[in-house]
Amino acid sequence: MKLLDRPVTLALAGALLAAPLAWSSAALAEEPAQVRFSVPAWPGVTVKTALAAQLLDALGYESRQQELGSTITYEALTQRELDVFLAAWLPAQQSMFDATMEKGLIVDLGNNVEGARLGFAVPSYVYDAGVTSAEDLADEEIAEKLGRTVYSIEVGSGMSDTLNEAVENDTYGLGDWDLSETSTPGMLSAVDAAINREEWIVFAGWTPHWMNIEYDVEYLTDTQDMWGPGGGRSDVRTLVTSDFAEAAPNATRLLDQLSFTAEDQSEMIRGFSYEEREPKAVALDWIRANPGKVQAFVEGVTTRDGEPGWPAVQQALEIPDA
Repeated sequence: MKLLDRPVTLALAGALLAAPLAWSSAALAEEPAQVRFSVPAWPGVTVKTALAAQLLDALGYESRQQELGSTITYEALTQRELDVFLAAWLPAQQSMFDATMEKGLIVDLGNNVEGARLGFAVPSYVYDAGVTSAEDLADEEIAEKLGRTVYSIEVGSGMSDTLNEAVENDTYGLGDWDLSETSTPGMLSAVDAAINREEWIVFAGWTPHWMNIEYDVEYLTDTQDMWGPGGGRSDVRTLVTSDFAEAAPNATRLLDQLSFTAEDQSEMIRGFSYEEREPKAVALDWIRANPGKVQAFVEGVTTRDGEPGWPAVQQALEIPDA
């Protein structure tokens, strides 16, 4: 659920209920100008953060972006060294998320991507050959054809933790399998090479990502919910510090209303990571191509000095009418 749909802290909830949609100029002048984002080196959050930053800048804020891994991000949030994180992927980061939430120093604004998913992925020709469920990985013949190897991203990521736990617990018969853990580009390089040769491969996939556009892949049914409830269905949460939420309700409202489909995000990721375009340019193209969605993002939001938000954003970013 979103911030405006439920109480988060008594102070914040009371302020939101009492305040009008257009905050007073005096109150807004007291909002901190700077908004500090953590941006892990993942293409989806890179473009999404560039988009949020452009909207905030157009409203009179000063966005700052710092590239940090997820583990450091959670610690920095609790130390109040950051304000916003748009990539709390759950349940992959569940342990870090829960530990941070228990400290009462961050506010969960809710899911910002609809349709996100983690799971074992295979090329469509492997799926068509009968490998449709993670249960199939326990089959000796299938395991041999897949080289008893799962390709994945970097050690220390939530996906890496999930896979290592699966090997340790022999989930889906993975106890004697190897994990090839490199990086997203390294993993996808292996996927690309295998598909070009029509070889069998299984890897840790997710959506949104350009891999779902460029490669013909299928996700295996996760009968044991190894990747999380719902067979790997995931939330990508927006987190802000409680201090920031209380000090900057106008900016927080914008961040709370950011919401994308997995398809939206995959297209953005394709533009940045696959086509190698600048994230700011990719985000701006999406903004201009989706004026109705952007107008919904800024509904009830003003500029930092109290003027209507949508006209200011529309003018600053040259957005056509919705």
